[in-house]
Amino acid sequence: MSKYKQNTVSKMTAHERITHSGQAHQLSRRGLLRGIATAGGLIGAEGLIGAGGLGGWDGLTKLALAQESNGFDATRDRYYIFCYFSGGWDILVGLDPRDPGVFSDDRLRSTLIQPGYDRLDGIGRNVIYSPNGTMFGPHIGELVRHADRLAVVRGMSMETLTHEAGRRRFLTGRPPSGLQARGSSGSAWLAAHLGAEEPIPNLSVQVEAFNVDQPNYASALRVSNTDDLLRTLAPADPPLSSLISRQISASLTDASNCSTAQRSAFWRAAEESRLKATEMTQGGFSERFDFRRPEFSELRSLYGMTNTNDSSELRGALAVQALCSGMSRCVSVQVANGLDTHFDNWESDQGRNQERGFDVVARMVDDLSGREYKGTGRSWLDHTTIVGFSEFSRTPLLNPNGGRDHALTNACFLIGGGIRGGQVIGASSNVGMQPTAANLHTGQSLVNPSAGEVILPEHVLQTLFHEVGIPESSADFRVSPISALI
Repeated sequence: MSKYKQNTVSKMTAHERITHSGQAHQLSRRGLLRGIATAGGLIGAEGLIGAGGLGGWDGLTKLALAQESNGFDATRDRYYIFCYFSGGWDILVGLDPRDPGVFSDDRLRSTLIQPGYDRLDGIGRNVIYSPNGTMFGPHIGELVRHADRLAVVRGMSMETLTHEAGRRRFLTGRPPSGLQARGSSGSAWLAAHLGAEEPIPNLSVQVEAFNVDQPNYASALRVSNTDDLLRTLAPADPPLSSLISRQISASLTDASNCSTAQRSAFWRAAEESRLKATEMTQGGFSERFDFRRPEFSELRSLYGMTNTNDSSELRGALAVQALCSGMSRCVSVQVANGLDTHFDNWESDQGRNQERGFDVVARMVDDLSGREYKGTGRSWLDHTTIVGFSEFSRTPLLNPNGGRDHALTNACFLIGGGIRGGQVIGASSNVGMQPTAANLHTGQSLVNPSAGEVILPEHVLQTLFHEVGIPESSADFRVSPISALI
């Protein structure tokens, strides 16, 4: 365990300077709700499992399932980090590998799968097995340390080969209209549902964000790096006198309360934004993100930061800090790029860039695990769900240029609060790595596709929404949650 992790909880007086503290929510109805779940036959040997099938959960059952047995309310105490691997990752070298001894080059005509691990980095690599027996690709990196908490979804379909369409499909859970995103980002939905009290409910660092049907406060604040965020959070310089500031604020408040303003949706949204901006700049948050400060030396060491202006490692630390400081409810962050490897740069760049992103996520898990959640004795990881995704994967066969092109099949991973880890949901086929159907209740891949569903990005978002009580009819994804995940 790192020095940073060991000291985080024990030195709460020092940590309070950079971490938001507060009281845990009390569950006055938790016992009653668990009784309802039990009466409905919902508590099974492996967790909360609907005896009659989970696709038809009603409102009371959903609320019951949201009350977790370790004493906190998932419908109020859940936070999210969406980790984007930009460019289209090759799942063969990370999340969905094949044993090169079985899928060898002399069997290409029958398998249509070419791991190509012998070409990676010019030194050759092989698959990696986690302690719980899950097989990963050779560039899974430090994330393999957390395999017991990790849930990997394989055999997904993106239904597109276009970067913009795939990325926006995963962000919103809806097929774009051409390249135009349809609907709001999942982070906007979750921020609207949970984040009204945070100064910046939805923060996005080098990731697109969309809001077409959620409250204005749920729109993402988009920044490129920590310097952008620091400039946004810092008060005006030079500042106005306190008297003038109060007079301006009072005048704007009076204007927003007049009947004309109250009838104007635009005016109400503008006033809401003004109040959030005031809260944001007067909350002292800027000091909590200047990672050059001496008090962040252990945090820099934990993430391996060598660049305090912008890097994958710094963005990972920023995402965790935004949640734990009390500033944000959802953070979307780009943790890897340079994955669009159509040529022989696949050998040098694809695995290396993926591994760097996986390492950042692993350190985020370490960081969250080492921070106590609001004096409850639980960790921030118990309350934070991390989702890792890319816009699609790459072809299982190398092309004539030594790279891989775009493929419909994809995978993703989830780890943290609410996620049943140590498992793989679904599978890609052993001929050409095609998407396959899965049983959403057990997670098993199915030979008979009519007995399950091919997993799409909206299944993942529906699962997150379902756990915190966002009605299925609201987002209208028209798919069921993956109940095996939660």
